[in-house]
Amino acid sequence: MVGLIRNRGRQCVETIRTVCAHDCPDMCSLLVQVENGRVVRVVGDPDQPFTAGFACAKVTQDAALVHSPERLTTPLRRTGAKGASAFAPITWDAALDEITARWRAVIGESGPLAILGYAYSAHQGQMNRGLVNGLFHALGASRLQAGTVCDTCCETAWDLTVGPVGGADPEAVVDADLIVAWGADLVATNVHFWAKVETARKRGIQLVVIDPRRSRTAERADWHLPIRIGTDAALALGVMHVLVRDGLCDRRYIAEQTIGFERLERDVLPRFTCDRVAAITGLAVADIERLAALYGAAKRSFIRLGEGMTRLAQGGQALRAVALLPGVTGAYGRRGGGALLLTAASCELNYNAIRKPSGPTTTRLVNHLRLGEALLNMADPPIRALFVASNNPAVTCPDVGKVRNGLARDDLFTVVHDPFMSTTARYADIVLPAATYLETEDFYRAYGTYYMQYGPRAVAPQGEAWSNFRLAQALAARLGLTDPVFRLPERALLREFFNGAAGPAATVDLERLAEAGPICLAPAGGQEFRTPSGKLEFYSETLASQGAPPMPDWQPDPEDVREAARWKLRLLTAPGYFQAHTAYAGVAFLRQREGAPLCVMHPEDAAARRLSDGQRVRLFNDRGSVGLVLRVADEIQPGVVLVPGQRPDEEAVSGTINLLCSDRYTDMGEGATYQSTWLDVAAWDA
Repeated sequence: MVGLIRNRGRQCVETIRTVCAHDCPDMCSLLVQVENGRVVRVVGDPDQPFTAGFACAKVTQDAALVHSPERLTTPLRRTGAKGASAFAPITWDAALDEITARWRAVIGESGPLAILGYAYSAHQGQMNRGLVNGLFHALGASRLQAGTVCDTCCETAWDLTVGPVGGADPEAVVDADLIVAWGADLVATNVHFWAKVETARKRGIQLVVIDPRRSRTAERADWHLPIRIGTDAALALGVMHVLVRDGLCDRRYIAEQTIGFERLERDVLPRFTCDRVAAITGLAVADIERLAALYGAAKRSFIRLGEGMTRLAQGGQALRAVALLPGVTGAYGRRGGGALLLTAASCELNYNAIRKPSGPTTTRLVNHLRLGEALLNMADPPIRALFVASNNPAVTCPDVGKVRNGLARDDLFTVVHDPFMSTTARYADIVLPAATYLETEDFYRAYGTYYMQYGPRAVAPQGEAWSNFRLAQALAARLGLTDPVFRLPERALLREFFNGAAGPAATVDLERLAEAGPICLAPAGGQEFRTPSGKLEFYSETLASQGAPPMPDWQPDPEDVREAARWKLRLLTAPGYFQAHTAYAGVAFLRQREGAPLCVMHPEDAAARRLSDGQRVRLFNDRGSVGLVLRVADEIQPGVVLVPGQRPDEEAVSGTINLLCSDRYTDMGEGATYQSTWLDVAAWDA
């Protein structure tokens, strides 16, 4: 774990191998250079094949994140109105005393369900995230259905189609004979996979990008298909229609490894002619024919699925339709072929040893995307105490106005543990300084590759910052929880993950894991299916039993149709290249590289509203208004407004984009519907 130590004059430079804990599928192995207790350089580990010796442009700035002058350095108690950022320093003992006293009072008066506490994805370490959630599980508190703001729709749809199992090995993309990035901006969100794609392209392999936006990935692709938002299922079904028509299906694979294709072929596909699909998607008939021919000719087509295309009303149908395509051609059965959404389900560890050490099996649930609704209206009992770590829900949740109104309740006792004074922290009663990942020790498993790795801390926590892990154990001790996980050090707790592990994870040598760097658990052979039938499910009996469409289909969403008639413009959100989410907001250099928060409109839409490039504009609908800077460009289609990144209010003209997004659910997984947001745009001063 600790590498070369060199003397530079009287200064000591130490290189430490650790792991990037940002919310990213790549989970890079890093080499961190430390000089006299300060991080001076962060680079990618050349000995980890997927990281391949480079870190992304954001992570290379993590020395500035650790040593940012904007870091919180001491616990704080609120002294003014909620949201006003009025705080005074207190000691850790005073903070912990107040927190535990308030929680004991809430439990005594209203029961543990009146408390909601969680850690989310800003720290991907399994201990620093899991043990906080384990604390509230042991207390019997209300539980957050985490991830509905992000990936529950796509995960649920994948599980109903392929099963709870990882997809194609991303490193196998170098063996593909066609690569399709479907709703995935690889340059922004999966840059190490992008590097593998570039290796394949040097062999002449084509990259097709299907995305409503001409992203940087689309600009560099061999072919970009600018599909209309929310029509991915129609395109996938149109491709299947052509594959059937032209005899390009692998009938043997379909018969042996899938179920329900004959029903789809008979009842659904005849309706998705190229003419109809062109009218739905906005693509040319010739392009649909060309895509189907390319896909049908490929034997090892690799589809990299993006999560963003599922964050709308019919997102589950979209994911199911696209994920079924490799089953039609048999690509799932060949290395280099198939589809990749996530990989974490194939890392079968005993997560519950940390996340659920004790406490009731079932309890009241709070959907993450409806946190604001829960804070305002949940009763019997109402939520009276809230704890948030590694998350900024006052920016990232949909219908964020509700979240802020809930956080502003005078009778809600809120604690936030964060390295910076986030928007959410401004509403807290107690703010605690959190350690960054380079100041923590943890165990990691990727969700976009098949690697796991143990990561030591590179430097001691700055100021009085504590890790989530330390805080969870300290609170557990004060609250009288006796579960062993709340006393064990990190290295000892590592063993708990593997007590009862299954699959390849059961064979891991823990000593090697703790000392020798990354371990790869990539599956061999073709795609495994863990559906109830044990096959790829074109027809899902599970969905049929729930009264949901058992086969993928596409119909206009009625609420989207109504909203489109009123507002004309549809929102498209996408990660920023340097401010993918607010965890990077503490680095001034990255904020400057990203630029001011902006929206992008097509020249036709801007001209129709007499708006010009660089102008301050107001985005609005029934839920509120947001002020951003306008960029006029044809990277998106008419009728669309693109807003990159999730940026806090103080960087924008006014507000944050999620003020305009509703908290309604997707068709599967009760996920967020950011892309089913309709609005209009006017001059800021109009």
